[in-house]
Amino acid sequence: MKTCILLIMFILLMLTTAFSRNGESLIRQFHDRYAGTGTCNRFPGILSEKQIQYFLAHIRPDTAESCQTCINRHTGNGKVTGDGTVKVKAVYKKVPLFINRHNPGIITLEINSSADENNLKSIKINYSRGSDVHIIDSVLVYIQETGKDEAAARKLFAVTGKATKSLIPLAGKKPPGNSSIYHFGFILKDGIRLEQSFGIESVDLTYSLTGKMRIPSGTAFRYRPALVLRGAGQDNVHTYRIPGLITTNAGTLIAIYDIRYNNSKDLQEDIDIGMSRSTDGGQSWEPMKVIMDMGEWGGRPQRLNGTGDPCILYDHFTGTLWVAALWMSGSHHEKMLWWDSKPGMTPEETGQFILAKSTDDGISWSDPVNITSQIKDPSWQLLLAGPGRGLTLSDGTLVFPVQYKSDLGVQALDGGQYTCQSTIVYSTDKGKTWQIGTGAKPNTTEAQAVELSDGSIMLNMRDDLNRAAKDKGNGRAVAISRDLGKNWALHPSSNHALIEPNCMASLISANVKAGRKTIPVLFFSNPSHPSERRNLTLKASTDEGSTWLAENQVLLNEETGFGYSCLTITKDKCVGILYEGERELIFQKIPVKVTRALRTSEARNSGYSASNFPTLSR
Repeated sequence: MKTCILLIMFILLMLTTAFSRNGESLIRQFHDRYAGTGTCNRFPGILSEKQIQYFLAHIRPDTAESCQTCINRHTGNGKVTGDGTVKVKAVYKKVPLFINRHNPGIITLEINSSADENNLKSIKINYSRGSDVHIIDSVLVYIQETGKDEAAARKLFAVTGKATKSLIPLAGKKPPGNSSIYHFGFILKDGIRLEQSFGIESVDLTYSLTGKMRIPSGTAFRYRPALVLRGAGQDNVHTYRIPGLITTNAGTLIAIYDIRYNNSKDLQEDIDIGMSRSTDGGQSWEPMKVIMDMGEWGGRPQRLNGTGDPCILYDHFTGTLWVAALWMSGSHHEKMLWWDSKPGMTPEETGQFILAKSTDDGISWSDPVNITSQIKDPSWQLLLAGPGRGLTLSDGTLVFPVQYKSDLGVQALDGGQYTCQSTIVYSTDKGKTWQIGTGAKPNTTEAQAVELSDGSIMLNMRDDLNRAAKDKGNGRAVAISRDLGKNWALHPSSNHALIEPNCMASLISANVKAGRKTIPVLFFSNPSHPSERRNLTLKASTDEGSTWLAENQVLLNEETGFGYSCLTITKDKCVGILYEGERELIFQKIPVKVTRALRTSEARNSGYSASNFPTLSR
């Protein structure tokens, strides 16, 4: 024993001397003597983290590789080791954190360790720079033994009320065995601001015998607060879907959506249009109102008079809110209007294009008005809005993105006789009369429209080509019109710049201050994945949609959901987003900051510097 103690003291002295001189030689000697023997694993306190990093940087690559176990144990890299001493499987979920809910399983660590590591002293989460850690109320760690049923074997293991303090295990030791799974859950404080966020760089596990092991997240993801605007089952409603969102001149947020009472099915079903209103930037919302309900029109039950797929438009010149929706009376609830609607003009034959409006900032709404006769061709099978949101052009023209199904003489990509095409419905007289454009591209649906700086209209469309195109050729269809939809030309970015799993998306334009200048920015959101409705992502473009740089993209939620979303710019200059989870609607806010250099040719010619690039806050 005395010999061992003396040996340790001697090594400590020599290493200290080495690092004050040229330590490379002695460190190599230390490794050559003890690597492969297991001896280095018995000196957890000998090398500091800086010394180990020096060690790793200066010794031969083959030597460093053979001693990776020792290095991992001391620096805590959390890598899977070659000799089985410590193996770590870490999952850091990229999801929002809900206010007023426990958020379980945000971090999962599966640890396979040697028996001498059973005594876990403490756990510490290392947050990234600039994190708003004060929004965290508490962190709870549950433990699950490997091979045991998760629900039955998960027990509370550690907890803290201070986000920045270490979590002390409640029981002091792990359960018997060399393998355990740790699940980290987060509870946020009440009343926190939605635009706040934090990042996690790593988790430290400190053992009584072997010291600290660091497990990095390997990601720059920011955990952001979220509100469930409408939850599945809330108010006895099975599913809430199809979000629309807009900001009025007063700063009020108006959200619209499908109220699907019985199930998640599209029309025909018992579906009404609901509205929620917020006067504090989305921090809280007033109780839901039903603003479009065709009741038992024609003597038919509610289930045969459904109204859905809403699109909201705000006239900022007059302060009028407009909502367009699809209605049909007489189809059976087991059928789909997408297929069951027929050519014709009456509610019993074909889908109806109806409008409701509000002139008092969304407090009260008019009865629906049917404008089908103004804009639908009788030969078309179906005509309906976006859904999502419309816009008011700089000259006061009101614009709804729409889609219609007509017979082009060839089978549509969805297998039907009638092919859907995207276009716009517009009014140049403040909503007294309405007109419709021509199709921008066959086999496109659920478009969103923006006005570009030159006054042209950009139509961003869901494209049925993407049902099959999952790699090359996958992308949203994009077209431009300079004459209110009479003629369209495909944009250079069409079908390759913005990947999609064939799903609705959102597109808005905003003027963003960059120093003394103001530049136009497009914001886009969708499930950024070629085949699955997952990875709900917010993107920004500073060259009006020609490019969408990776550094201007923010992942909000990696999990699967129904996938539809709608964007707005809030009064406090954040991007507000309302999007679908599974049967529920989620609201988040993302600040826009001016931080990086413009990288388009137009921007470079404008003279912007590296400090005044508008990008999404991470």
